[in-house]
Amino acid sequence: MIPRSLGSRRSGALSLIIVIGLSTTIYSGLAQSETCSLPSQHAGVTFPIEMVDPDWACRLQPIISHYTTANKLGPRRTPLPEAVYTYLLDRPPMAATLVNRLGIAPYQSEMRGPGRYWGNDGEGTKGIVELVYQDRTSRVYYLEGSHDSRFLPLITGKAVVLLRMNQVTDSNGVEAMDSTLVSYSRLDNRLLSGIVSLFRPLVGSAVTRKLAKGVDTVNRLSRVMRQQPDRVVSEATKSPGLSSDEVAFLKQALENLSHSSGATPPRTVSP
Repeated sequence: MIPRSLGSRRSGALSLIIVIGLSTTIYSGLAQSETCSLPSQHAGVTFPIEMVDPDWACRLQPIISHYTTANKLGPRRTPLPEAVYTYLLDRPPMAATLVNRLGIAPYQSEMRGPGRYWGNDGEGTKGIVELVYQDRTSRVYYLEGSHDSRFLPLITGKAVVLLRMNQVTDSNGVEAMDSTLVSYSRLDNRLLSGIVSLFRPLVGSAVTRKLAKGVDTVNRLSRVMRQQPDRVVSEATKSPGLSSDEVAFLKQALENLSHSSGATPPRTVSP
C-alpha cells in the first residue's frame, strides 16, 4: 500500500515525455508474463499490462514492486482534441520545441531511436524515455534519468509511468482529453532511497508540483494554439523548423481549433 499522503488528484500527461516523474490503493489482479507478473490495476485504474512484452515486464517489475516513491495524478483535463493531443504526446521533440520557442517552458527533447527519446525539463531533470506499450487509451513508459540540484547530490534512478486517456466534451461543446498518470520511481543509490522513504510525503508533494507544472505547460500551449495560431506557425517554421509533415499537421490542427472555439481568436505573430 502506498501512503495516502501521496494520493494527489492533480495530473497530466504530456509532461511525462520530458519529466522523470514520480496514489492511493495499488494492486489487485495480476497480469502474467512468461517469467514475471505485474499488477493490472494501479491506484484503482486498470491498464492493459498483459499486452506488455514479457522482456519488458521483467524490466518493469523491480521498479513497481520495490519503488522508492509512487504517485497518482489525475484525472486532469487538457482542452485539445484527441488527434492533436496524441500527436503531440507521441512527438516529444515537436512538443518541446513549441513550448520552448513560445516561451512557455525551457523543455528540450531529441529522438534517440524508435519510441526512444532524450528529454530535459530545464530545471535539473533529464533522461531517456522509452515507449513500452501504446493503444488508443493507454501508454506505458520506462524512464532512466537524473536530477541535479543545489541541495542534494546527483540523483539517478528509473521510473515506470502508466497513462490512461479518455476523450470528453466539455460544457461548451469543446473536445478535450482527461488523463490519469500512475508513476513509480526507484533510485539507484540505496542510501538516498532510504532517506527519501523517510520523507516520502514531502517528496511526493514535490513530484506532484513538478508534474502539475508540466500539465499547466500543456494547457498554456493549448490556449496559445487557439488564441494565437499565426504566432505558433511562425515559431514552428523558424530555422531549424519542424518537419514538413509536422508543420502541415499543425496548420490543419490550428485551423480546426479556431473553428471549434466558437469565436474568431486574436491572430498575431508578435511574441
